[in-house]
Amino acid sequence: MTPVQIYQKGFEALIAALGYVDAVRFIKQFDSGKGDYTRERHQWLDTVSVDDIWAELKGQQTPTE
Repeated sequence: MTPVQIYQKGFEALIAALGYVDAVRFIKQFDSGKGDYTRERHQWLDTVSVDDIWAELKGQQTPTE
């Protein structure tokens, strides 16, 4: 069998066992995504200070009575 045929038969078996929605959810667990998370995380996280985070958290608090 070709890789495409194996994928197709495997997906059909998943659908038979799990149903279409849960078969898709199962397959999505193995999606590694795109990009370089570590590099991108440093791009936005390195520009934020602890004081910035604290101010943001305080701004999101709702007053309690």
